[in-house]
Amino acid sequence: MGQHRILIIDDDADIRLGLNARLRSAGYETSFAEDGVSALTIARRDRPDVIILDLGLPGGDGFVVLKRLKANTELSLVPVIILSARDPHENEKRALEAGAYAFFQKPAENDELMGTIAKALP
Repeated sequence: MGQHRILIIDDDADIRLGLNARLRSAGYETSFAEDGVSALTIARRDRPDVIILDLGLPGGDGFVVLKRLKANTELSLVPVIILSARDPHENEKRALEAGAYAFFQKPAENDELMGTIAKALP
């Protein structure tokens, strides 16, 4: 079995670069989407094992993206980990109810995030 693939959906280049470095050093393959529109196209193309999703996205809020991922028969079972700067009190419960696997506030603690990714993998 090859490397696990992780799709990072975040409009912040620094976040994408930081996550990319951490994930690649842990042995994962990564791909990226910067907005809600390209996120679904890239997810269908790359078939990621896990998706890391920001809530504040141009071209479609992260909740819209999450809903579309969960509604897509090919992608509905892919675990989605929310990584957001938004207030967790308002958004964590909503994200989990919408089907997210886990919710992290930015900046996420590395070991905790990596542990959650490992647990989410099929």
